[in-house]
Amino acid sequence: MSLQTGFISSHYLKISFPSYLCASVSLWLNSSPMKLGKLNISILILMLVFVPICIVMKMMHADEVWIFTIACLAIVPLAGWMGKATEHLAGHYGPGIGGLLNASFGNAAELIIAIMALRAGYIDVVKASITGSIIGNILLVLGLSFLCGGFKKKHQKFNPTSAGLGSTLLLISAIGLLVPGVFSLITGGEDSERLQTLSRDIAIVLFVAYLLSLVFQLITHRHLFRDEDAEVHEGLWSKRKAAAVLLIATAFVALMSEFLVGAIEHTAEQWGMTEVFIGVILVAIIGNAAEHSSAVLMAIKGKMDLSINIAVGSGIQIALFVAPLLVFLSYVIGPSPMNLVFTPFEIIAVVVSVIVVESVSHDGESHWMEGVLLLAVYVILAMAFYFLPG
Repeated sequence: MSLQTGFISSHYLKISFPSYLCASVSLWLNSSPMKLGKLNISILILMLVFVPICIVMKMMHADEVWIFTIACLAIVPLAGWMGKATEHLAGHYGPGIGGLLNASFGNAAELIIAIMALRAGYIDVVKASITGSIIGNILLVLGLSFLCGGFKKKHQKFNPTSAGLGSTLLLISAIGLLVPGVFSLITGGEDSERLQTLSRDIAIVLFVAYLLSLVFQLITHRHLFRDEDAEVHEGLWSKRKAAAVLLIATAFVALMSEFLVGAIEHTAEQWGMTEVFIGVILVAIIGNAAEHSSAVLMAIKGKMDLSINIAVGSGIQIALFVAPLLVFLSYVIGPSPMNLVFTPFEIIAVVVSVIVVESVSHDGESHWMEGVLLLAVYVILAMAFYFLPG
């Protein structure tokens, strides 16, 4: 092996391993419970051990790289429990309010991480996590879903109406991210006050579009999005139990997120990665790993509508709900207001991702090769983000 080949291989491993690890953990989360003697213990329960470990390490002032790593592992099961609690709580209120609950709390863990980063002044990391969440959901998760589902069936069909609306909403979000960046390039970034006003107004438009999309899906055109394969949840938790689990998990996610954000700078330096790369790849995936695994497992079961709704719907929530909400919150908790001016490469990554997803989902069918293509685009973008100067 030549020195050049070895250099490229080592960098490729650094780029691909975090994404591969996160995807592997996602799939592992929803696997069958582990047996310890006569006991069946869920993976989500076992992984909760990382929560007290992280707290102890923080109290002992352990190396921040280890704190970052353990905090990531702790957030994964906590996000899973938040999702479970939300589903059980939604089951008590029917499809309308239940759907609204799922939509509102679907990306709660990611939102909490972003809020902690925003409060700490890591605005570039927050923007990177928004970009990473969008491309991660519509390329990595959807790609894994098409790939794994395609191994079970040669062709899988899904509702083209739902997929078409998802693609349109993603396109709107791409425009919302593109316009402030172009405005900044034209003005040379000198008129910061107008740029901030433009970002705030665009955030309002995106937020309103998201609310109206919920009205369309949950009220006026609910019949178009009814999934005949939707699973019937039996043995629902009580409202009190579901609410208690949701509140406790949320509190611990906030604590773990604070530890994670506090260790980002040191970890990025030690791992030789930029903060933007950590935001785009690691932070963007960790907060929603449990939900990602659900999308892949639904695809394996042949329920592609559910799988696409989870993957694409999560990307839409990030772009049209989480991003505008973070802009609004930045006026209250941030050191300075956050605008929607993303780097040119982040804009290109989102636009390319939306175009690719539209091209493979418009016909209402999927196969494993389309999954390979989506994953290939994700890896290419991840490699580019890794080599992108900080």
